[in-house]
Amino acid sequence: MPHPHVGYVLSEYPKVSHTFIRREILALEGAGVQVERFAIRGWGEDLPDPTDRDEATRTRYVLASGFMSLLGAMLGSLLRSPLRTWRGFWLATRMGWRGDRPVFVHWIYVLEAALISKWVRERAVTHLHAHFGSNPAEVAMLAAELSGITYSFTAHGTVETDGAITIKLPEKIRRAAFVVAVSEYGRAQMMRWIPFEDWKKIHVVHCGIDADFLEHEHTDVPDVDQFVAVGRLSGEKGHLILVEALARLVAQGQTCRLVIAGDGPLRSAILKRCRELGVERFVTITGWLSGEEIRAWLIRSRALILPSFAEGLPVVIMESLALGRPVIASWVSGVPELVKDGQTGWLVPAGDVPSLAEAMSACLRSTPERLAAMASAGKTAVRKAHDAKIESQKLAALFRSIDETPAAVPTPVRDPL
Repeated sequence: MPHPHVGYVLSEYPKVSHTFIRREILALEGAGVQVERFAIRGWGEDLPDPTDRDEATRTRYVLASGFMSLLGAMLGSLLRSPLRTWRGFWLATRMGWRGDRPVFVHWIYVLEAALISKWVRERAVTHLHAHFGSNPAEVAMLAAELSGITYSFTAHGTVETDGAITIKLPEKIRRAAFVVAVSEYGRAQMMRWIPFEDWKKIHVVHCGIDADFLEHEHTDVPDVDQFVAVGRLSGEKGHLILVEALARLVAQGQTCRLVIAGDGPLRSAILKRCRELGVERFVTITGWLSGEEIRAWLIRSRALILPSFAEGLPVVIMESLALGRPVIASWVSGVPELVKDGQTGWLVPAGDVPSLAEAMSACLRSTPERLAAMASAGKTAVRKAHDAKIESQKLAALFRSIDETPAAVPTPVRDPL
């Protein structure tokens, strides 16, 4: 059987906070899948990781191609297959009606899809796969409609579950050859919105980590009072709750340092709150870091803290556990599938400052023996379920399972009210 030739449709690629996509692509190529990278845009900031910089040179960018390229691709689509093109516009109109964005934005997605379908023909791509069930999945769906091939997408969590109706998730799943969920929780949340007949389309393929973490030399949890939080500085990540918990510990006389690795729109608000609480000297915000730098901070810290209000199943949890560092995390979404309270870390109610502060204190009081047991359990859990090579083989098998001739699309179903 020939190896699949897949085009990945991505909103921004490569991106510092989306290293899991890069790992997946590279692991798929290692498994024999030929992958083309199609991104709507590049990431607007510097890429600290050299592997990401290399990926940028291998990616074709839709918006960077210019308006004339988009227009030319659309005219070519109209001339080559007017019926498919008009079906694409009609589908985009349906997706925009009472959708997350105005209808004209979805018509722009058709232009983007036309250029991607042109690249699909040039590269002889046989299937498209998108990450995230929002606009990347729609552009992939439209490009599949224009080019006559199949498509699929990976759903990660809040993007899909918070706006399932406005992003027309049921329609996207219905038209897809298959859909990937990154956790059992995510799979169940998608099942809420679709007919029983479509449940079989949803497969769990975990995000994975590579040898840089899985085969890293073991080091004991250090006897330090430093925690690290890794992620984008945005509202759903709960950094302001974390700062409140830190202030509570400091007020109780506990020496404690916090490193926040990442950047984002809430950086100034977090710094302001640190000043108001008088804990700015205990907090360091690093900005975006390379994978090697994140590994170094995890290794030098006592635990990773993830105080999010909403998540999918964050890759940084896998990275921390693989390095033998326990995790303190909110009990949300798919997180408890990997963070086991008292075994690989501590789980706390989201938004609960006293509980988070107590978990941090418990971690600081833990004996070396207990931390070592958590490290062992965490490494075992990650190797079992989050090895990028193993997970990519599952995804490659799904790509290979797709029939060369796409099945007819069934009669559209009414969107739920």
